[in-house]
Order: sequence, then C-alpha cells, then structure tokens
Amino acid sequence: MLSLRDFELEAQKRLDPAIYDYFVGGADDEVTLRANEAAFARIGLVPRVLRGSGEPELGLTLLGCRASMPIVIAPTAFHRLAHPDGERATARAASSAGTIMIVSMASTVPLEEVAIEARGTAGTGATLWFQLYLQPDLRFTESMVRRAEAAGYKALVVTVDSPVFGRRERDLRNGFLDLPPGLHCENLREAGEVREIVFSSQFSWDHVRWLRGVTSLTIVLKGILHPADAELAVKHGADAVIVSNHGGRQLDTVPATIDLLPAIVEAIDRRVPVLMDGGIRRGTDVVKALALGANAVAVGRPVLWALAAGGEDGVKQMLGMLRSELTRALALCGCGSPRDLSHDFVQLRNTEERCLSLSS
Repeated sequence: MLSLRDFELEAQKRLDPAIYDYFVGGADDEVTLRANEAAFARIGLVPRVLRGSGEPELGLTLLGCRASMPIVIAPTAFHRLAHPDGERATARAASSAGTIMIVSMASTVPLEEVAIEARGTAGTGATLWFQLYLQPDLRFTESMVRRAEAAGYKALVVTVDSPVFGRRERDLRNGFLDLPPGLHCENLREAGEVREIVFSSQFSWDHVRWLRGVTSLTIVLKGILHPADAELAVKHGADAVIVSNHGGRQLDTVPATIDLLPAIVEAIDRRVPVLMDGGIRRGTDVVKALALGANAVAVGRPVLWALAAGGEDGVKQMLGMLRSELTRALALCGCGSPRDLSHDFVQLRNTEERCLSLSS
C-alpha cells in the first residue's frame, strides 16, 4: 500500500458491493461527497525555506488529552461490516498509534469492550471519546453518558447535524436497509433488546444545556458549519467543535468542510479548539487544514478501508502512512511542528476561479 487510495481499492475487492457502497456513499447526488476531496486540490501549499526547523514534532494536547499527532479517528458506524474484529481492532490500532479514537454510538462492539482493547500495554493506549446522538428518551441518553463515564471515556462528541436521516440512494438501490444477521448496534442494547437510533428535529440548544448539566465530561459538538452556530456552541458550554458535513451523507450540496473551516475558526477566535473532518486523504490535506486554523483533523472512511484490507494491522499501517506524509509535508514547508503553520502557507483560488472551474 502506497497511499490511502490503495486501501480503498483493496477494500473494494474484499467487501460485498452493498457494504462497500454503504461505506463510501453519500446523500442524494453526492455533490458534497465529491466536494470534500476536490476542495483540497484547489488549495496550494506555499512553503518556506532555510528555517532550520529540524525534524517535525507532531504531538499535542487536545482537550486535556495527549495525542501523538493531530490526526484522530472519526466516529464511523458498524466496523464489523469491514472486519470480524470490528471496533476492537480499530481500538488496538489507535492504541499503537497513541491517538484519539472517537467511538460511534452505532458501534457493533459495546463501548466497554472497545475501552478494554484501547488501554494497550506498557503505558501506551488510545484516548477514547464517545460519539452520541441525543435521543428523545433523555433517560436512555443519560444512561449512555453514564456508561461512557464509567468506561473511562474522556469526552462526548454530540452529532448535531442529523435532525432526520439523510437519503442515500446507493443503499436504496442495493436494498441495504439493515445490518446482516448477527450484527447489532451493541451500545443500544437494553434489557436484551436493541433499540433503534432515533433522529428528531425537536432537539435544540436547550438539550446541549441539559447535557452540560448531567455530566462533567468534555462536550464536543460535531456538525458545526455556520459561524453563528459556532458562536452559539461556545455560548452554550461546548468545549470544542468539529467542522463536519457528515462526510456528505446528510444534506447534499453543503460546501466542503475545508472551505467552511476559516469562517468557523474566525468566529471561535481561539476560545475552544476546532477540529474538522471530511476528505482527508493525504498528509498535505492535514497541513492545509491546520494552516487554516484547525487544531486537529479526523479521518473516517480511510479507517474502514484499512480495516477491510488488513484488520488491526491495516489500520496501523494507514495511520502510520498519514503520520509519515504529515511529517514529510511539514518538513518540506519548513515547519518544526504544526504550531508553525499559518494562513500564509496556503494559497486559495478566488471565487471567480472556482466558478469557472465548476462550470467547465
């Protein structure tokens, strides 16, 4: 494997076509899905030279959690569709890499078992954050929070971009409407029965305030795209935000996250950390996001491709590949760490050039 794209090609060979489509697909015409990756190609890097920066140091502290690099594992559902070990394998790989794993509420392995695998040995281990869809049954939501607290998770990542479920035509064409026999959303098991995740348009900022009142865990809001919502997130006690369009799987034609990132960074004004996901496929993509103000990035689909291609070892290799690419890109930019990056390391096309590109 020489690139993250190689992992995708290998995964496509190994996965049932319907499962592959589930992982890679987006909403409606998949405009946003394509835009997330394409937007990075429109951004150029402008390196500095002769800066004596030395070997880049990638480590950072994010919301009190130490990570070996500014690349974390985004929450993605149903890892056992990609490999029998599922989230267990992903957690072990995250532990080896010393990075943060955001565990999906829709995990096919209970959050407690993922935590056991993430602890590692000899002082190593992955930090775990838990992704949460607020449920109309607040009693059940609180029970999920308590489980995450008891298992040692350090943050709650609340997905806020899903008042309803996005329409994904690949899944409809394939008839992929439920998990295969034997696989379940194990975190939703209660009294022997497995609940369904309920989406609701009734949720409001009042529910973020409610959550802040029932837990001392760090709260991260995932799915912030508008600067006004970034302001409201800080006002309502969010400890960080993730600029995310759900990988193009919810509202189609939303702009690429890297294009929306600078306005969110400006609105936040360093009051809380800003992360982003969507379309990260190279170390140079990470550099561009960090230069535009992100504190870290999250990768989702590449984790699933690597898991399908090689299980735990595949995910380890993929994370190591991204780390190496980021280290090389920083060195070529004349930076000794991500903290040396700034807006003047990137060159953005102007609006007129973008319009010409889209119309051609």
